[in-house]
Amino acid sequence: MGHSVTPMRNLALELVRVTEAAALAAGRFMGRGDKVGADNAAVEAMRLVLNTVHMRGSVVIGEGEKDHAPMLYNGECVGAADGPEVDIAVDPIDGTRPLAMGNLNSISTVAIAPRGSMFFPGPFVYMDKLAVGPEAAGKVELGIPVAENLARVAKAKGDNVRDLTVIILDRPRHAELIAEVRRCGARIRLIPDGDVAGALMTAWPDSGIDVLMGVGGTPEGVLAACALRAMGGEIQGRLYARDNEEVRLGRDMGYDFHKTLDMGDLVASDDVFFAATAITEGELLRGVKYFGGGASTESLVVRGLTGTVRRIRATHRLAKLRRLGQGASSLPGV
Repeated sequence: MGHSVTPMRNLALELVRVTEAAALAAGRFMGRGDKVGADNAAVEAMRLVLNTVHMRGSVVIGEGEKDHAPMLYNGECVGAADGPEVDIAVDPIDGTRPLAMGNLNSISTVAIAPRGSMFFPGPFVYMDKLAVGPEAAGKVELGIPVAENLARVAKAKGDNVRDLTVIILDRPRHAELIAEVRRCGARIRLIPDGDVAGALMTAWPDSGIDVLMGVGGTPEGVLAACALRAMGGEIQGRLYARDNEEVRLGRDMGYDFHKTLDMGDLVASDDVFFAATAITEGELLRGVKYFGGGASTESLVVRGLTGTVRRIRATHRLAKLRRLGQGASSLPGV
């Protein structure tokens, strides 16, 4: 894939500043019903801090094309123009709708890996996914019957299928999948959005989530793969065509909608970094809390090469929020 075999220096703590900034900006929009305003604030804050990180980054997983500004667009160059050459995947807000409605599990995420190692999905934004935690990693297979995968997970964890909880995006397209999981006797947690968080929960102790199944975003699949590399879990994916036109386009571009993408396909290096900061409350992390002198955040930071997983609680003084506001004019309340 052309990525470097020389390990990158540890960029974990630089990367978490990126997601903290986005979460601090977006958190002001919780429950305000303004998805566009929240996304714009998160993007501006994320870009501001990304450009201070010592790397030469190219956005592989972003928000579309350049003319869709202010999104972080595919192909955009970010970083301080020194340091390693890296691929970057961003989701300034995974769970924009829950944030706008004041609901759970909205997070800000970013991942980096050596240049050329991340899967580029092109225009194909949906993917059928299967994610599990460390106990069941290597024991499941996307495409086999749901009942068989659930039986394998239960065996790996020493549980009964009826003790498992499957997290699934609440979408009409999943009616058959939901019915099948119910027939197997497993429990189901339906979520409105945010399947990066859903995938991470499978590898997070005490989350109560054992498996993620169903069709979600392709960018979110790549982000989750970067995190699960370090957390010991596994995600598999298969590009999902929404219509015949996408099937034809995929064939012309050389994409295979029948191929199962494993961890190595989604990110072909262990030398990855992933950071996530909670915006609203969730099973993974505590959401942003504001107070008179500033705000507090909780983040998850992982390094694939060492398997190190850090949980970071931080207090940010008002002065920091003001500095962010100087570079991101749309940040409210700063």
